[in-house]
Amino acid sequence: MAVRYPRPLRPGDRVGVTSPSSGVAEKMCGRLDVAIRDLEARGYEVVVGRCMDGSGHISAPAAERAAELTGMLTDPQIRAVVPPWGGETAIDLLPLLDFERIGRAQPTWVVGWSDISTITTPLTLLTGVATVHGNNLMDTPYRTPEGLLSWLDIVEAPRDEPFTQTPPGRHRAAGWDDYALYPEVRDLVLDSTGRWIRLDGSGDVDVEGRLVGGCVETLVNLAGTRFLDTSALAADGGTLVYVEVADSDAYTACRSLHGMRLAGFFEGANAVLVGRTKGPDGPTLTQHEAVLDALGPLGVPIIADVECGHVPPYLSLVNGARGRVVHTAARSEIVQTLD
Repeated sequence: MAVRYPRPLRPGDRVGVTSPSSGVAEKMCGRLDVAIRDLEARGYEVVVGRCMDGSGHISAPAAERAAELTGMLTDPQIRAVVPPWGGETAIDLLPLLDFERIGRAQPTWVVGWSDISTITTPLTLLTGVATVHGNNLMDTPYRTPEGLLSWLDIVEAPRDEPFTQTPPGRHRAAGWDDYALYPEVRDLVLDSTGRWIRLDGSGDVDVEGRLVGGCVETLVNLAGTRFLDTSALAADGGTLVYVEVADSDAYTACRSLHGMRLAGFFEGANAVLVGRTKGPDGPTLTQHEAVLDALGPLGVPIIADVECGHVPPYLSLVNGARGRVVHTAARSEIVQTLD
């Protein structure tokens, strides 16, 4: 698969905001305003769509959400699309999105995580256009911890310069900030320590491949369909697959990962990165054991507690980018190249 990268963002570009899944409730609009002002302060023109209603679990009927997203991705004036956050049922857009039209258009950055990976991962696999698994819009005002890069750092970066991220060694065990009470919060409190862990054995890891992945709870529903066919991407030297469990218990996570493996999602993987999770262990099965039970048969390095999930902070990953993961006793890092 020939991966295509949108050009770097520069001041004066337009950024589209729409909600392919959940919209923004009235009490959260203060945070939305802060995030939009931050983009404008960087020199971007922000265009907010009509599909933003936060009174229910979706922002608008599926046809309207699909039309607005397709419109933004095919508008040559809009250079990036950043939803406010995820949600529950973005899957209903997939049969309605015009992937052929999107694929013919000038590439546009799409950024998001959680339920947004239901959109971004198929976009890359079906159109060849790179997408960013990174901060949602509502996360954008947070200051980026040392060692990591925000989605803005990545989409603004020159194409010919590899970029490296290293784990900060700290994460957040507490719950989410209350945006209704503190819409301007910018300090991401990281109250716990931890590092990457190799689950499949010992020894140093130094492996490369094309990055692809997302949220297990949403992607498992696409396993075995054309929307999650990684074969073309894996044909170019293999993949580095990243997955993250939002909050499922260990038994559910185990079943989901088994199903994704049996459906071929991990075929061609050179390594698997597993996001740190707040999902509970079971009485007889931990989250790490669940991963190893399901993915151990792959026979590739499996590195857990990576900052790519629902436990802040966020390590931004570009679907389709060439990645190199190094994990030793002395250092852990991931280098991405938009080639």
